[in-house]
Amino acid sequence: MSGNNANRRLKFEIFRYNPQDPDSTPHMQNFEIDELPYMSLFMALNEIREKHDPSLQFDFACRSAICGSCGMMVNGKPSLGCRTQTSDLPELIRLHPLPVFKLVGDLSVDTGIWFREMAEKSEAWIHAKEAFDPAAQEDRMDDETAQKIYDSDRCIECGCCVASCGVANVSGEFAGPAGLNRMARFSMDPRDTRDDADWFELISNEHGVFGCIGMMACHDICPKELPLLEVYAYLRRKALTTALK
Repeated sequence: MSGNNANRRLKFEIFRYNPQDPDSTPHMQNFEIDELPYMSLFMALNEIREKHDPSLQFDFACRSAICGSCGMMVNGKPSLGCRTQTSDLPELIRLHPLPVFKLVGDLSVDTGIWFREMAEKSEAWIHAKEAFDPAAQEDRMDDETAQKIYDSDRCIECGCCVASCGVANVSGEFAGPAGLNRMARFSMDPRDTRDDADWFELISNEHGVFGCIGMMACHDICPKELPLLEVYAYLRRKALTTALK
């Protein structure tokens, strides 16, 4: 169905649970609304909250697939609510919160806790041996390296890749697709002074790149279409090269 010919009655089954309320129990709640032309899932949820149940919890900020706040499970698939068109979905739409992350309530999860812990474990910042000199001339970087770093930096930390990862769903220690992407980003950066041994220690274990079982749902799910296949291949080559030295 094209977006400008919408005339369906949409049926929603939405997960409801407030972990802060001792009287709340996990359950699914049903809603129905009329589909509008070019309606996004974000628009549909706003209508449900405004006209049917103001207590419905879900997150949004930019509405432009930039902030990553509106990640949720849409008919079993991690997606961004703001860029999901209802016209691309069946009339019955089941919504759940993303797994792995701490549940705030209903469809709202706290991805910040997970991403902060991941950043701390991987020390996702530039490691420099010399103090920063604001007056120094900026170091040049070749275009190919800059492009690879830029590709990894496009991650909006929405959590969809983590939610789709079979390993991350059962192991809280696994770096996850987003974590491995951050590791690759800094290991490629010539300004980072960590050597091969440092990176080998970080990535070459069951919690790093060799914990990945190759399902690659993360690559298929990523709303920013990050080249995660290339990221994992790069990290594996780096680890094996270091091991064979």
